[in-house]
Amino acid sequence: MNTQSDVMVVAEVLALHYRIFPTDVYEGPSGTATCNYVAKDGDGRRWFVKAYPEHAALGAERRALELAEFAALGGVPVPVMRRTLDGDLIATDGELAVSVAAFAEGAETAEGGLYGGRWAAVGATVGRIHRTLARHPDGPPRRTPSHEICDVQKGRQHLERLLARWVEHPPSSPFGAWARDTARERLDELPATASMLKALPSTLATQIVHGDLSSLNVMLRGERVAAVIDFRPPMHRSPMWELGRIVLDPRTVLTAPDWPTGLATAVAAYREANPAMPVKDLLTVPRVAAGYLACSVYPLSEPLDDPPAVTLQLEAYGRARHEALGVLCARLDEAEEVLRDRLC
Repeated sequence: MNTQSDVMVVAEVLALHYRIFPTDVYEGPSGTATCNYVAKDGDGRRWFVKAYPEHAALGAERRALELAEFAALGGVPVPVMRRTLDGDLIATDGELAVSVAAFAEGAETAEGGLYGGRWAAVGATVGRIHRTLARHPDGPPRRTPSHEICDVQKGRQHLERLLARWVEHPPSSPFGAWARDTARERLDELPATASMLKALPSTLATQIVHGDLSSLNVMLRGERVAAVIDFRPPMHRSPMWELGRIVLDPRTVLTAPDWPTGLATAVAAYREANPAMPVKDLLTVPRVAAGYLACSVYPLSEPLDDPPAVTLQLEAYGRARHEALGVLCARLDEAEEVLRDRLC
C-alpha cells in the first residue's frame, strides 16, 4: 500500500473499532518497529495510532500496553489508552493491527538532553515507575548476581561473533568500517571493563521495569515529564541499568559538562520517589551504565543486521554512544563521589 491508502485504512479502522471519526489522519514519528499516525477527531482531540508490523507478536504487545496501564495506576504520566468497542487494547482488521492512545500535546522527546529541572523531574518519574512496577503481579524485586547484569563474558561472545561476521562481509560504507573498528576496540578493552565492574556489589536488585526507557520514550513539556511511552512486556531487569540509560543518555553526557552533578540530582529525586531502593544500588548507576555500554554491540551490528536502519541520525548516535562511554569511564570516580556526597 502507498501512504495515502495506509491513511485511509487507518481512518476506517478507527471508525469501525473505536468510534473515532477522524477529520484528519497523517503520518507521525515512526518507531523502531512500528508505523505511527496521528488522527484528529471532530472534537479537535488528537490520537496517537501505532500500527504494528505483520510479524508482530500481538500477545506480547498487549502485555506491554497492560504494563503501561499498571504504571499509570501508580501516578506515572502514561497517555490514556483508548480501548476498542470490544474492550481490547489492540484492534485487528485484516492485516492491520493498531493501538490508540491520547496524544501528548505540546510535548517533545528528551533527545535534547537533561538540564535544569529536567534532571529531578526525570529522576522522580523513573523512581515512581520502579516503585509502582515493584508491585506488579509478575513478581517482586529480587537480588541478582552483578556479573549477570553487566555480563562481560556474554559481551565478549557478542563482539567476537560480530567481528567474525565482519570478516565474512567486509564493510561497504564508512560507518560500517567505523563500527567494525570500534567493535575491535571494545573487545580489546573488555579486560579493563571486567576490572572496572569488580567494584560493584556482589548482587543488585532486579525487578519489572519499563524495558525501553530511552530519551525517545520520555516526553517533556519544558522541565516537566509529560508522558512516558512505549513500555515493553514485563520482565525482570536492573532498575539501575534503566535509570542510567535515561539520565546518562550519551547526548546528555556529551552536552552537559556538569552531568555528574545532574546525575546526583536525578538519583536523589529517584530515591525520594522510591525510598525502598537501597543506597548501595543507587551508587552503582554510573558504573552499571558504563558496563552496559562497553558490552553492547548496538548499533555496531546494524550495518549487518538491518542496513536500511543505518540513517545519518543512527550513525551520529552510534558515534556519540561510543564517545560517551569514554567520558563515563574517565569521570567514573568523580561521578560516584558526587553521588556519595549527595546520598550518604
